[in-house]
Amino acid sequence: MCLANSYALGFADITRETLSPKGGLIEKGPDGEPTGILKDEAIAIVQRTVPEPSKEQLTRSIKAALLEARRYGITGIHDNAGTAELSLYQSLYEHQELTCRVYCLMPIRDSQSLADSGVRAPFGNDWVRLGALKGFADGSLGSSTALFFDPYSDNPQNSGLQLLPEGNMLKALVEADKAGLQICIHAIGDKANSMVLDMYEAVLKTNGGNAEKRRFRIEHAQHLKSFDISRLASLGVIASMQPYHLFDDGSWAEKRIGSERCKTTYAFKSLLEKGALLAFGSDWPVVPLNPLLGIYTAVTRQTSDGKHPEGWFPEEKLTLEQAIRAYNRGSAYAEFAENEKGSLTVGKLADIVIMNVNLRTIPLESIKEAKVSHTIVGGKVVYQLDN
Repeated sequence: MCLANSYALGFADITRETLSPKGGLIEKGPDGEPTGILKDEAIAIVQRTVPEPSKEQLTRSIKAALLEARRYGITGIHDNAGTAELSLYQSLYEHQELTCRVYCLMPIRDSQSLADSGVRAPFGNDWVRLGALKGFADGSLGSSTALFFDPYSDNPQNSGLQLLPEGNMLKALVEADKAGLQICIHAIGDKANSMVLDMYEAVLKTNGGNAEKRRFRIEHAQHLKSFDISRLASLGVIASMQPYHLFDDGSWAEKRIGSERCKTTYAFKSLLEKGALLAFGSDWPVVPLNPLLGIYTAVTRQTSDGKHPEGWFPEEKLTLEQAIRAYNRGSAYAEFAENEKGSLTVGKLADIVIMNVNLRTIPLESIKEAKVSHTIVGGKVVYQLDN
């Protein structure tokens, strides 16, 4: 969701007569005039009028992001990157300025060009790799565009937005999978998640082969029907989740979708118990980059309003070991790199984070206050905490 002022609306030629695009919404007031609130695919109408950043601007942004990442002990990222970002990551690597490893998720619209270039997942070296595609099935809970089977509790006329027709998306997924590319689909609402699982099943049926070799991913997997928790696990789909979203969502989600649906929201423990693999990340810059905040939230399920001292639906809490494993081993597996990184093992890459405290011995509440003492990537210290 974005908010555009009157100048931006005018520059993009958005008026009372402008129709909402498929998979998006141009919100209009009682007088029929656009309010400036644009949701999902409607955002692109304004985005198209914004000049692309220069190479110099993009380079500065990436270097600033790398600095932030190493401060928080991040030795590898999965980035929704375009060709410009990919080129700059490669340039930084060649000039020995890259301080974390990068796995690029390219837009699903680029699937044919990647396939024609002979790219297969994973493609690249230990520092910069690609081969994954990112698509979108729905919107977000915050903008009430996540796609649910049932209407929103606070808006009975709305069940969310489906961003791509199933037939079109399925065709794209079948072709991408056939070309050896990894598929990662954003899905928030329970219906969107169920639809993505249906499509992954259809891809396997059409193309045959082993699900484990595909490493199908659902990005977010926030709201799931109970039967889809089991189905996700049995299909070998990776639940690529961002636990810190719970910290905010848990303070208002029940008003939006009701307590019953919230029982299987951020169902970390249920997914693990059914045999699913969790891969944790941040979703930065939507939420803070610091992984310790995500670990803290996964093990306590505290919310921003402080109204759940025992945790929001505490039965879904993880142990500290489970949460850490989801961040390192889980995320390594999600990019086909579990044999190179993700654990302190002889022969693996020397990507190491040293904390200023022992997370296993401090109170859980103190995890969010812990600091990274040293970040080591490829055996080289790239960050050290000032005393």
